[in-house]
Parts: sequence; C-alpha cells; structure tokens
Amino acid sequence: MIKMEKKLYTATVNVQGGREGKAVSSDDNLNVDLRYPQELGGNGAGTNPEQLFAAGFAACFEGAIGTVLRLKKIKAEGTTIASHVTLGKDANDGYVLAITMDIAIKGVETSVAEEVVAEAHKVCPYAKATHGNIEVISNVVG
Repeated sequence: MIKMEKKLYTATVNVQGGREGKAVSSDDNLNVDLRYPQELGGNGAGTNPEQLFAAGFAACFEGAIGTVLRLKKIKAEGTTIASHVTLGKDANDGYVLAITMDIAIKGVETSVAEEVVAEAHKVCPYAKATHGNIEVISNVVG
C-alpha cells in the first residue's frame, strides 16, 4: 500500500439511493441522477457509476500524459481518450470492473506515444490505485 504523505484535495460527494438515486458534490458542481443503464434493466435516464469512473479515470490519465509530455519536453498537438468501463462477473459470480482506454496523442510517433502512456501509468493516481486489482488496457491509437 502506498501511504499518503500530504493531502492536496479531498472531493466529497453525497450519494443517496445508490444506482437509483442522486449524487451531489459538496460544492454542487456535480449534481446527477443515478440510474441503471438499459443493459442492466434500467431506463437509462441518468448516469451510472461506470460512466463516472470512466470519466474520472480518463481525465486523470490525460493529466498524467500531459505531465509526462512536459517532463520529457515532447510537443504534442493534443490528447484524446475514449474510456470504456465494463461491469462484469468473475469466476465466483462476484462483480468486477475492467477498463480499456483508446488513447490518441496527436503530433507524436506511435512508439513515442506508447512510451508516454507507459510512463503515465506510473504517474496517474487512478492507474496506481487499480494496478493489479482490475484489468486495465491502454490502446494507443492513431
């Protein structure tokens, strides 16, 4: 376990009603209805935890890519990430998550982008937290 030495920021979100409820951040910048997706029998008229996790992971990971690019003094024209979080079952019928990110770093060669993505996994707190716990696939795409 990696121990936190210095707290920089704490996000607080209050959730009531679980997957059929509401999530509201303490600053009210996040205020969403939570609903089961249609694929899980819901009406899909709201967001779900998998979408929130996909957004959070991708946003953090793109920031980590930016950090690596700056440290290595690599100029890029921009980064986009399509983040796919899958809810599934394991061999014991328990719920598990997996994430696949399709990452495009414009303006750099594919081999350089692959090195940057590998380094970003060492920088991103989401990548560190999930390492060895869930399947994380990073595809560098053109």
